[in-house]
Amino acid sequence: MTFSSVAGRAHTRPATIETRASWIVALTALGIYSLSFGAPIVTVVALKQIAAELGGSRSLPALAYSLAWFGSGAGGIVMGRIAERVGVRWTVAFGAVMVGAGLALSSKGGLVGILVGHGLFIGLLGNAGINAPLYIYISRWFDRRRGTALALIASGPQLAGLIWPIIFARLVAAFDWRGTMLIYAVAEIAIVVPIALFVFGPAPEADAGGVLTGPRIGGSVLGWRPRTAQVLLCAAGFLCCIPMAMPQSHLIAFCSDLGIPTVRGAAMLSLLLGCGFVSRQLWGAVADRIGGIRTILAGSVCQATAMIGFLLTQDEAGLFFVSAAFGFGFAGIIPAYVLAVRELFPASEASWRIPTVLMFSGSGMAAGGWLAGAIYDRFGFYAAAFAAGIVLNFLHISIVGALVLRQRRQRVLQPATT
Repeated sequence: MTFSSVAGRAHTRPATIETRASWIVALTALGIYSLSFGAPIVTVVALKQIAAELGGSRSLPALAYSLAWFGSGAGGIVMGRIAERVGVRWTVAFGAVMVGAGLALSSKGGLVGILVGHGLFIGLLGNAGINAPLYIYISRWFDRRRGTALALIASGPQLAGLIWPIIFARLVAAFDWRGTMLIYAVAEIAIVVPIALFVFGPAPEADAGGVLTGPRIGGSVLGWRPRTAQVLLCAAGFLCCIPMAMPQSHLIAFCSDLGIPTVRGAAMLSLLLGCGFVSRQLWGAVADRIGGIRTILAGSVCQATAMIGFLLTQDEAGLFFVSAAFGFGFAGIIPAYVLAVRELFPASEASWRIPTVLMFSGSGMAAGGWLAGAIYDRFGFYAAAFAAGIVLNFLHISIVGALVLRQRRQRVLQPATT
């Protein structure tokens, strides 16, 4: 008996669709995220070495990292629809093969190879087949604790950041960044493909009598047309992820500029993402209580506060503390967007609304990584880049704050109109 047949029984229980199989599927998705999103981290760890081979400009390897994020978001819209037709197991397996191919191409060196390998293969064809489809898929395995489950799987990139930077730093020292990419390409394909094909069967919510739950199709959202609410969520996703990406993609180089060894900078990045992984579970529980939009606002305020901390200290111990605080702050934001979409829109529209929001958040991650590198190349230090990120973070807070106020107003008015 395969896991898919066991998991297929989960939706026969009337009280809740959450079963032991639900958590097995979620933990498997977490493991796959932690592997697949480890691929671009090689470029982060070896940023200075790659930049030196490309003429010294840090914005070029930063652009490769950014394209990987942008591709994973942009391709998710198509991959989400494909997963609805052929099954998520096939898009995830295909994505893993493409991630491996992208690493192999990038390892050949040269600007074109690195940009195409990251943007097209790792991003547009690779993680795009994994990221959005798995978010949609996992959201259909849970009802009462959906926020907790989404926070768990969204911790995959942070888990990757916790595990891989220190390992990559040692592998790069031993095998160069090209050899490290090839080693990781083999591991990605060998591990992810068979697991995806074996574990990811049909999601219970999608099979429950063919009826998808959620808000009414065509109904207003927070008193607005659905398109208006979607546009605001997408804009917010883009703005919050620009500052979110800056420390994650440049922290090791930033530390190196301050005279802090690369290994300690990698440890600092691991601490940042490790705190993000741990605290994301807390944010998931918070989201189940207060909802997606309010969780986004709370996380954004914490993220902005930590960003300011990067401007106020250059001491190694202080930067370890600020990195931990930043990891705590940004951790709850992305899964809260997915939860907000599921709360505000019909479940039948999740296959395109969730990937669309993730495309804009991924674009923000891409823009943030590249922008920090470009500002550094222009001014010669990272403080200017972090200051720009803080300004955009506060713009994000203003948009999400307006959504929260609108939601509160709708809840006050609703009893009077029913």
